[in-house]
Amino acid sequence: MLTKIARLRVPLGFLFGAVVLWLAQPTPRTLVVGGIVALAGEAMRIWAAGHLEKGREVTSSGPYRLTRHPLYLGSTLIGTGLAIAAATMAVAAIVLGYLAITLAAAIRTEETHLTEKFGATYPDYRAGRMSVTRSYSIGRAMRNREYRAAVGVIAVLVILLWKLSFEP
Repeated sequence: MLTKIARLRVPLGFLFGAVVLWLAQPTPRTLVVGGIVALAGEAMRIWAAGHLEKGREVTSSGPYRLTRHPLYLGSTLIGTGLAIAAATMAVAAIVLGYLAITLAAAIRTEETHLTEKFGATYPDYRAGRMSVTRSYSIGRAMRNREYRAAVGVIAVLVILLWKLSFEP
């Protein structure tokens, strides 16, 4: 069940995203504050993606020194920022519920997969016994297709700004 939820998080994100945009009632203040939080989340994701060698090794440089799941932390900040920008309790409930369920499932399945794939290396990383020094690379972030999330965040903020222009 967890694997299925983890795999469906992106399509579910688009579905819930459409509902969130429909329900959103942004104000100038909530759009600015939420936009800052969402952009900080995307910055975290870009930083993480620039250190990540997906599927090839356990990454422990950059933000991975601070948290095991910086991409999910970034996604949580993005979702929180968009909930703030949308300025409705219904949106906040949808976003927080979606994040809690899908990211918890993704983290559990990912940690199991990494332990199976990399053996003792992942538990060593979790215990803080592993450190790899690697410089950030924008090329690595591009290979990890983080530009897709960046475009998505900007598009949602533009839609919210457009929606704000029609509010009385």
